[in-house]
Amino acid sequence: MFHERQSSVRTFALAIAFAATVILTVRDTSAQTDYQPTPENLQARREFQDMKFGMFIHWGVYSVLGDGEWVFEQRHLTLDEYNRLPAFFEPEKFDAPTWVALAKAAGMKYITITSRHHDGFAMFDSKVSDWNIVQRTPYKKDPLKMLADECHRQGIKLFFYYSQLDWHNPDYYPRGATNWNSGRPDHGDWNAYLDTYMDGQLRELLTNYGPIGGIWFDGMWDKPDADWHLPKTYALIHQLQPAALIIPNHHQTPKPGEDVQTFEHDLPGQNTAGFNTSYVSKQLPLEMSDTLNGSWGFNISDSKYKSPEELERRLVRAAGSNSNLLMNIGPYPNGGIDPQFVTRLHAVGEWLSKYGDSIYETRGGPIPPGDWGVSTQKENKIYVHVLNWAAPLLALPPITSKVTGARFLLEGENVAFTQRPDDIILTLPPTLAKSEEVDRVIVLTLAQ
Repeated sequence: MFHERQSSVRTFALAIAFAATVILTVRDTSAQTDYQPTPENLQARREFQDMKFGMFIHWGVYSVLGDGEWVFEQRHLTLDEYNRLPAFFEPEKFDAPTWVALAKAAGMKYITITSRHHDGFAMFDSKVSDWNIVQRTPYKKDPLKMLADECHRQGIKLFFYYSQLDWHNPDYYPRGATNWNSGRPDHGDWNAYLDTYMDGQLRELLTNYGPIGGIWFDGMWDKPDADWHLPKTYALIHQLQPAALIIPNHHQTPKPGEDVQTFEHDLPGQNTAGFNTSYVSKQLPLEMSDTLNGSWGFNISDSKYKSPEELERRLVRAAGSNSNLLMNIGPYPNGGIDPQFVTRLHAVGEWLSKYGDSIYETRGGPIPPGDWGVSTQKENKIYVHVLNWAAPLLALPPITSKVTGARFLLEGENVAFTQRPDDIILTLPPTLAKSEEVDRVIVLTLAQ
């Protein structure tokens, strides 16, 4: 993931990626039709859209330093220096049932965890290289295997984040925009890195951990013009697990073989972060990822926790944009989870226990999002999410279907409405403006 404290090198990488996006947009849009997903894949896409809310987990040996997941690059450490870190990583408090139970308590339906980040360190038992948690740390166990088994037991989908960028492997060469003098040799075999090393690890993840939800790629923006052998890698994934979804965080228009379009720190089409594409697919499921505080990996100095109300608003606005929300936590190096994360996620779960019908299994509604709120839809019901409105009348754009009734989701109280060719007028009670609820949901029932 991109870190908030971007260096000049990383800013340059963003500029390159943006330019490449502009150049490739037309070509990629037309090529999207070349890939024919299987029935299992299409079903998995629908299930992904239904889930709506997931837990992102950034966890690795970088957590030991408590300075985020980019510490290798930000401190310009050498290989010899960074190679010392695994010896200090012993997560004696890691407990897969606790992690999965927290996701369920928050109302999350899937987990996406870093199987390896940009430091190239595998958080699983990889036979491709000894640069992994089993062979390099005193822990000597495979936490992803334990997590996968627990996700299967508790009915949570598991996705593996995998960084294509690698700051450690000498065969990641020529190096990209995040290069620095780390002690790696100035030569390497790019084809071997992709075809043997990377695809070898992906094969392990797709064969040793049971059915998984998919692979969440990151890091291609480091070398946006390189040949990443995507057709070969994507075909391997779909061959090994036809239902597995490929979710690329490359900030470009979707490419053939990709199953979900994801956006980092942004709602689809809203490029406030400065590196997301403004193109929004109408064919693929959508997802946005965000942090619960200001960091992805554990950062001991980061106390910018989002409130439960902020998290709920983000979830509602994501759903109203026809998107999932993937909310990140960065566990401690010992495997414990920040109590601030736990408290907030439990609060969101309680909120979803009341309002979940207006989020889960919905799609973005026919009423466009606005400052007032958003709409979602399921079958013959439109859920009007009033997030910011104090006036007695709320005028909404027209819809083609006939509205036969309007009521508050929780109380069941009827809401007076007038449907005209140019708008729908909802009459809101005075108590709405005084309500402490983050989201007052009005259900519009449509004629069938």
